[in-house]
Amino acid sequence: MALIQILEPGMTNEPQVLSLAAGIDLGTTNSLVATLRSGTAETISDEQGESLLPSVVRYLEDGKIVVGQQAHAVELEDSRNTISSAKRLLGRGVADIKTLGGKLPYNFVDTQSVDGNNVPQIKTIAGNVTAIEVSAEILKTLKLRAEDSLGGELKGVVITVPAYFDDAQRQATKDAARLANLNVFRLLNEPTAAAVAYGLDQQASQADEPYRERIIAVYDLGGGTFDISILRLNKGVFEVLATGGDSALGGDDFDHAIAEWMLQQAVKDGSSITKSEDDTFDYQMTRQAMREARRVKEALTESDNIDVTLADWKGLINRSDFNQLVAPLVKKTLLACRRALRDADLNKDQVDDVVMVGGSTRMPVIREKVGHFFEKEPLVNIDPDKVVAIGAALQADVLAGNKPDEKMLLLDVIPLSLGLETYGGLVEKVISRNTTIPITRAQEFTTFKDNQTAMTVHILQGERETVEENRSLAKFALKGIPPMVAGSARIKVTFQVDADGLLNVDAEEETTGVKAGVEVKPSYGLTDNQIETMIRDSMENAKADMEARKLREQRVEADRTLEALDSAMATDAEAMLNAKEIQTLLVARENLQTVKDSSELAEDVKYAIKNMEKVAEFYVARRMDNNVKTAMAGHNVSEFSDADK
Repeated sequence: MALIQILEPGMTNEPQVLSLAAGIDLGTTNSLVATLRSGTAETISDEQGESLLPSVVRYLEDGKIVVGQQAHAVELEDSRNTISSAKRLLGRGVADIKTLGGKLPYNFVDTQSVDGNNVPQIKTIAGNVTAIEVSAEILKTLKLRAEDSLGGELKGVVITVPAYFDDAQRQATKDAARLANLNVFRLLNEPTAAAVAYGLDQQASQADEPYRERIIAVYDLGGGTFDISILRLNKGVFEVLATGGDSALGGDDFDHAIAEWMLQQAVKDGSSITKSEDDTFDYQMTRQAMREARRVKEALTESDNIDVTLADWKGLINRSDFNQLVAPLVKKTLLACRRALRDADLNKDQVDDVVMVGGSTRMPVIREKVGHFFEKEPLVNIDPDKVVAIGAALQADVLAGNKPDEKMLLLDVIPLSLGLETYGGLVEKVISRNTTIPITRAQEFTTFKDNQTAMTVHILQGERETVEENRSLAKFALKGIPPMVAGSARIKVTFQVDADGLLNVDAEEETTGVKAGVEVKPSYGLTDNQIETMIRDSMENAKADMEARKLREQRVEADRTLEALDSAMATDAEAMLNAKEIQTLLVARENLQTVKDSSELAEDVKYAIKNMEKVAEFYVARRMDNNVKTAMAGHNVSEFSDADK
């Protein structure tokens, strides 16, 4: 007897086909790719069983490119053509590279991009390459590893980035993915990815308390970047309350501190190691010192002291010496933690858990100091090297449509405020820092002068009140505004920040519908510590900034008053005023102009405006009377009275 399969209406007997998706942690020192297998997120290993892919790319004379362990193995022998830590260069300009303090020993070429910005390129035997191209090679290798393991083409990926990456650095990451022919579902902040991994794990293990809101601090110290994020986890919603950090601080800096100490000790002890004329060590020796420093750092994780060898010099370093060397770096991370808590309006005792992310958090001094700061033991349940990739894989699986019933919402924030330049060099903030993204926000602006037919929209990033103290992101012109009286036009400017933190700005004149816009895509990002500096400066200079803003606002008001007077006098002064009255107005006008241009006190300008208005009262009244007479010419009062009935 044959069996017949019976299906419910609307059902199909076709098996569900899952879309292939992966999460990629594009790291400074190492990179990983992870995916879901049988409902469990796991990293994908290479043929040798290694999950970690060293983020190192070597360029050969014949055009071949070697990525990963093979490139890392010859880094010392071919340092000029072997690029590591390329992530530190993403989204940076040539001037920014100099602030890295010589920690990247490459030959840079100062070239001009199409839009006139300096884009750093590195000289190699195969030609000049950018950090984007280097990163693309790493992504290509991870893509190939994933597709070989999964047996098919990836539908898309989630790539993680430091929470403090600015717009340029995020765009550079997306450009690298495009070069690698990857479809990016989303750029995900690394701390948020860690929260996804840990949050789901904790929620599953606490069946008796599935919906308890938790506040989690994610301390992410990677090879080249540091992030601290404060998140609220509740009912599948991962909300970033505040974020901070340094996009140029990481394990490499700890290595550099040890390397510098070793080199100085070697010279002091009479080693053959010497400095060049510019008081630096040669590339080969610097690379060798960095390699030995990394070994020492990792060995001190398990041992109290370790022997050190550098060329013909031998020495000894203990954990106490190491802790003292890196103390300033650890302190910088804890200061960022303090600021993030303040931004989130939280106290340390309100934090439920502290999650450690990044291989550099294996250092005992880091775990000790972070635990002491937050007054609780940090969580290290998941391999700190793998947790970000695992979280990204979980999110990629959802975005690929493999879990239509999955309720996971990730709410990241922007690190710095976004706004526009207004008349007088002032900044009007449209989206404030730590605003949850994605976000769309619009504000209305208007024209300053009569018959103004165009407007320049200047987009700025930062926390200060005046244009020169903030960072310029982009400019575009809105043309075709119909000529009308100043203040009559209605210009709607819309800021849209997508889930990846990328910005689009559009402007529309609402009466005509004329539009203009720009995708904000600068060619390089902020300098080392610039974001931190901008936030700190905004706090330290808050009072001075407010005074400067008041002064500029009064100067703008003075300009309006002068413009109105000039316009009126050009129209009817000769017909309505005698010579003495005209002279009186001109004297008052000159006084206002002088005070506006010379005084540094807002109150002085405000008083001069009031004086100008008082002097001009008779003229304003006379013009109003004249306008009324003109309007009533040929009519009588009874006509207007009847109209009101």
